[in-house]
This record gives sequence, structure tokens and C-alpha cells, in this order.
Amino acid sequence: MTTQQMMADKVVIVTGAGGGIGRDIALLMAKSGARVVINDIGASLEGEGKSAGPAQDVVHEIAAFGGRATANTDSVADADGARHIVQNALDVFGRVDCVVNNAGILRDRFFHKMSDEEWDAVLKVHLYGTYHVSRAAAEPFKAQRSGAFVHMTSTSGLIGNLAQANYSAAKLGIAGLSKSIALDLEKFGVRSNCIAPFAWSRMISSIRIDSDEQAARVEKIKQMTPAKIAPLAVYLGSAAAADVNGQIFAVRNNEIFVMSQPRPLRSVHRSEGWTPESIAEHAMPALKSSFHSLDVSADVFSWDPV
Repeated sequence: MTTQQMMADKVVIVTGAGGGIGRDIALLMAKSGARVVINDIGASLEGEGKSAGPAQDVVHEIAAFGGRATANTDSVADADGARHIVQNALDVFGRVDCVVNNAGILRDRFFHKMSDEEWDAVLKVHLYGTYHVSRAAAEPFKAQRSGAFVHMTSTSGLIGNLAQANYSAAKLGIAGLSKSIALDLEKFGVRSNCIAPFAWSRMISSIRIDSDEQAARVEKIKQMTPAKIAPLAVYLGSAAAADVNGQIFAVRNNEIFVMSQPRPLRSVHRSEGWTPESIAEHAMPALKSSFHSLDVSADVFSWDPV
């Protein structure tokens, strides 16, 4: 199967598709034969302002090579907006086959300095947005007994990063949400997978650099373009990935990883039960060799991108 055929006759919604990773996914989806709903509210990284320009620009790019797309500026952060996005696909193209939950904002701040507003804003776009759009698309997916979700998670949540408690919590939440969707909708032929992308984009460019380690990490990420993420998203949305469900992948330049999911590493037991004292004396010393270190994403992905 050629790339031009992989998404033939499919209708795909890509949220946050006015630039960065979302734009490149939308472009490759269209080049692969899909009709695409380009969702983007046209806001700043802080979620302020609104413009149809970015989404419409991507529609024009797709039309220039003979593809079909429509622009949508509804917000994923509320249920009504999400329902409008899915209904837009149904009204314009008659169906929906794949949702790529990519929309996002950043409000980076050290946890002890984070405001309630900064916490809420990021959770509403990333976690609530992924839920709202997925929930709206679940109805047509269930009715047609097919569909694919591709959600953007992050190693900030899967591993950890400085000054991103809101973003990390949302992104790890998305991984859990994706697994639940995969379990609940599998019987209807619906799949749900995650991608943790490493790519230099407008959103990542706003990461606070508070240490030499963060600066080094950002320099490495600059080598990785959003276009490197798109092929995996297209694959996961296609019939070629029919047996891929409930997985978490990471993409870093030319590398693709399947990420671990939490499972027991080691256990201890005591027939008479535990006391705080016996935990301190026996349980923790036995378990300590399996502890995770307090590392960040750059510590785990420490080698240069391939």
C-alpha cells in the first residue's frame, strides 16, 4: 500500500492543526488520501486571542496539492466546542474515521509558584480537550463500528520535567484516558493509541530554560522537526494498524519507541502483616533497588537524536 492510498476515503480530525506538529500531521493525512478537518482556534500559546487564519492557511496548503480540507475554529476545551468539531466533519464530509488529539497550550511554572488559573487552563485544553473530542467522536465510531484515536502525550508526564506540573499531569492523564478508551471501545472496532513527540515547535519553543540541562535538552529538540511525527500518526490512523491498540509510542527524529506502562517491579510480603517499623526495617530496604531515580526526560533520552 502506498502512502497516497493509506488514508484513502477516510475523514480525519486534527486538533491544533494550524501549525507545528498538528499542521504536519494534517498535511500528510491529506497527502495520504484523507479529507481533513483542520481545527485550530488561532490563539497564542497562552490560549489568548482567536483567529481563523492558521487553520485556513493549512486548508489552502492542502488544496494547493489537490487535497480536501475544511477549517474549524471551535475550542476543544468545552464539550459544545468538541461536539461542533465532530459535527463539522459529519456535515462537510459525511463521516469521521480518525481523531488526532493534538491541541495544546503551555503555562510553565515551578509547582510552588503555579496559579490555579495556570493549572486549570492547561488541564482544560490538554486533558479535558482530549476527553471532549474523543467523547463526541465515540458516538459515530461506535455506530459505524470502526475508528481510530491518536492522542498526543509527552515524556514530561511519562517520565518528568521541571516546571511543568500542569502539563505533566495532563499528559499522563491522557495516557490513562487512551488506555481506557482502548479497553471500552475495542468491541466496537475502535482503537486508541498515544504518541509522545519530540519536536521543535511553537509550543515547545516557550519552554522555560532554568538550567544548563534544560538548555542542552532544548538544543537537542531543535534538531527534530514536526514532520518527523506525522508518519506514525498516519499509520496509527490507518487500517494497517488494525492490531495496534492501547499502546504508547515516542518519536524522536528517526527513532520510534514503544514506551513501558506501569507494572509491578518487585514485591515483598510478610505473613503477619506490616507495621510502620517493619516497613522501615525490611520492606523499603528490599524494594529500594527497584526505585526510579528522580530523573527528567533528558536524563532518560540522554543520547543525541538519531
